[in-house]
Amino acid sequence: MADPITTDADPSDGRDETATERSDRNWNELLQEFRVLQTGTQILAGFLLTLPFQARFDELSAFDVGIYLALVIGAVLLTLLALTPVSLHRLLFRRHAKPVLVSAGSRILIACLAASSLLFAGIVLFLFDFLLPSPAGWIAGGAVIVVALGLWVVLPLVLRRHGAVDSPADAA
Repeated sequence: MADPITTDADPSDGRDETATERSDRNWNELLQEFRVLQTGTQILAGFLLTLPFQARFDELSAFDVGIYLALVIGAVLLTLLALTPVSLHRLLFRRHAKPVLVSAGSRILIACLAASSLLFAGIVLFLFDFLLPSPAGWIAGGAVIVVALGLWVVLPLVLRRHGAVDSPADAA
């Protein structure tokens, strides 16, 4: 089965574009999505980096310090992952690799969404564990994972199943 991201445009989809134009359009759409993600992850990473300079940071338990350090590493890795398409584009510029960039960028964006879910859940776990009695952090962090899965996985699958969007087979 051909990858719908990199295959030529479907003549019946109402667009009059070549495969190159389609790759350019898809790449531009991915870049817009990455811009939102990059801004959010960079702000989040910056916020996490300021916490040790707050007065109450000394009150963290060893467990909370461990979670905090894991969150900092996660935020840095997520930011690096979200910036990867920029590096790929720069290193593959003018090498006729746009279809490869679009395919890789799409996969990287999905990985970033998964990593963001874990990071958001970890931040909620960290804050609730520090501010409330013990099980609250785990419950709140787990709830974030459930909500993220519902919004980012279940909802698109339900829309696809109920015909609200075309499946890749329909578009090819």
